[in-house]
Amino acid sequence: MGKRLAALVVCLALAAVPARAAGGLEVAAPSALLMDAATGQVLYEKNADEQLPPASVTKIMTLLLVMEAIDRGQLDWETPITASAAAAAKGGSQVYLEEGEQMSLDEMLKAVVVASANDCATALAEAVAGSEAAFVAQMNARAAELGMENTHFVNCTGLDDEPDAASHLTTARDIACMSRELLKHDEIRNYTTIWMDTVRGGQFGLANTNKLVRFYNGTTGLKTGYTRAAGHCLAASAQREGMELIAVVLHCDSSTDRFESAKALLDYGFANYALVTPEAPEALPEVPVVLGTAETVTPVLDMAEPVLVEKAVRNQLEASVELAESVTAPVEQGQALGTLTVTAGDTVIAAVPIVAPERVERLTFFDLFSQILRSACFC
Repeated sequence: MGKRLAALVVCLALAAVPARAAGGLEVAAPSALLMDAATGQVLYEKNADEQLPPASVTKIMTLLLVMEAIDRGQLDWETPITASAAAAAKGGSQVYLEEGEQMSLDEMLKAVVVASANDCATALAEAVAGSEAAFVAQMNARAAELGMENTHFVNCTGLDDEPDAASHLTTARDIACMSRELLKHDEIRNYTTIWMDTVRGGQFGLANTNKLVRFYNGTTGLKTGYTRAAGHCLAASAQREGMELIAVVLHCDSSTDRFESAKALLDYGFANYALVTPEAPEALPEVPVVLGTAETVTPVLDMAEPVLVEKAVRNQLEASVELAESVTAPVEQGQALGTLTVTAGDTVIAAVPIVAPERVERLTFFDLFSQILRSACFC
């Protein structure tokens, strides 16, 4: 039998909470989803897999591919981006690029995030892939990698007056998925939290289309959208007390509806859940190593991931640690030595491996012989 320790800890992993079980929460949005950004767990959903046009919320994927191009060194923040004729001709929200005009990637990205500039989005897409069509192929490939099964992009902007726009569709669930991936790039928050700014050396003003940035505490982003076909859409993110949530609402009747729906989702999440990291109830004891060059190994938790806690029960959970009585060398780095198990009643909520932090070599024949000689000399 292994050693066992027990104590109360704050640790709980939650399954998806369907709309009907979310404490009477109601939102006006026809399609909606609330997700925890750290774990990807869904806390609320309503028609979350219905395919709908996303309007400029599309640009979340555009921004993701640009950030990934920066990560791999293809572009950098000061890279000059030149507007093509195609980019300059884009309609809808824009900063009125002229063909041949150059802006730094930094300013182009700011214009896309803050003002939803379609011309800048197209110019960035061309900088990444050479053409918008090639970039759209990358968008769809990345969507497939992320498991966005109900998404098909036909452009990088979300405009619905372009060829094949009727097949430009996604879902609230898929938008939350790509939003979560974008938020893994911390630099994007430097743009998504801007309320007002300028480009072109202060000559062109920008005001954020996401009004939550100014009026909702903890807002970290993310992107609005509107076309006649899509209605008013929003992927909103906010962070409080170390927990970041993503609220997606689609096809709302008005801008007010989308912001109020997103706020209701976020309020619900922050009021009912907290994010914590599993911890051992006390310091883990050393595990003896048989025939090892070290007599013991000090176990550690193996990359304990944050988990969601329902606030109503977070102080009622029990954790236990089970460790091996001993282990025989050689011991590999990362070798399992036990488990931290968190339970709620009879239900196992989380199980975190306990492992060896480093390798312990096995004693050789000559090591053992030397030990025997030393022991004999002391007799």
